[in-house]
Amino acid sequence: MQSPLTFDIKRYAINDGPGIRVCIFLKGCPLNCHWCHNPESISAQVQKLFSASKCIGCGECVKVCPGEACKLTREGIITVSELCNLCGKCAEVCPTLATEMSGQEQSVAELLEVIEKERPFFDQSGGGVTFSGGEPLLYPEFLCAILDACGNRGIHRCIDTAGLAKTETLLKVAQRTDLFLYDLKLIDSARHKAWTGVDNQLILKNLQALAATDAKIQVRIPLIIGVNADLENITRTAAFIAALPGEKKPVNLLPYHDVAAGKDQKLGQSRSLEGLSEPGSTKIAEIVALFAEHDLLASVGG
Repeated sequence: MQSPLTFDIKRYAINDGPGIRVCIFLKGCPLNCHWCHNPESISAQVQKLFSASKCIGCGECVKVCPGEACKLTREGIITVSELCNLCGKCAEVCPTLATEMSGQEQSVAELLEVIEKERPFFDQSGGGVTFSGGEPLLYPEFLCAILDACGNRGIHRCIDTAGLAKTETLLKVAQRTDLFLYDLKLIDSARHKAWTGVDNQLILKNLQALAATDAKIQVRIPLIIGVNADLENITRTAAFIAALPGEKKPVNLLPYHDVAAGKDQKLGQSRSLEGLSEPGSTKIAEIVALFAEHDLLASVGG
């Protein structure tokens, strides 16, 4: 069983499920959300990140690079991508962490060791482990194995997912999961595809199927002016969530923040976020009230 790559492990996490948690972020996502604040999560492969502002031009990376991909120029250190094999030796010797590698393979046993170290915080707060991404459902065999292991240890298990996976995969994972944080971006399929690269028919179908199992679900909505905070989308979204089988699902509103620009720069890429902005308090209050009209409790964060 091949382990997926992790790109971050966040300890003492308080916004990824109940209590104090450890959140494990897996690389690889079938969506390419225009606003994604973790652009390094989209590719399932190892990636090199470089912060020019941290570089002191010491040249240590140039010395150790086996493919001579690192070059010291008048503009500073550059990487010739055609020569780089992503071995990570440059990151190992960088004294200022100007160069970093995103993506580390860790086995179930290795991650369980990380999780177990956080158990005192779980026991005191009612927390546990959250698997996020990227999209953890891309790795069903690995995910089921580590969920089973956590379950055998009495550790609360949470999955943060966009829901784009085979329905049978989702339901298999649901048998081993205590809570789903289920992301809904947009309710209209064409608009969803325009902003994320994929339509949402399977995502909506999977949420309905998951709700029919009485799984515990919190619906998460990234709230973005210019994308999905308009009255039509919010009204249709509220109606869809209210009609899901089982008890009413709580809704977590996650206001947009432009935190990805620095990461794009580290990855050597760019994108225009013009027209996207964070909703103000008045707008958020209106949206909370609209969900309340559908007997849904919406709150900011979570």
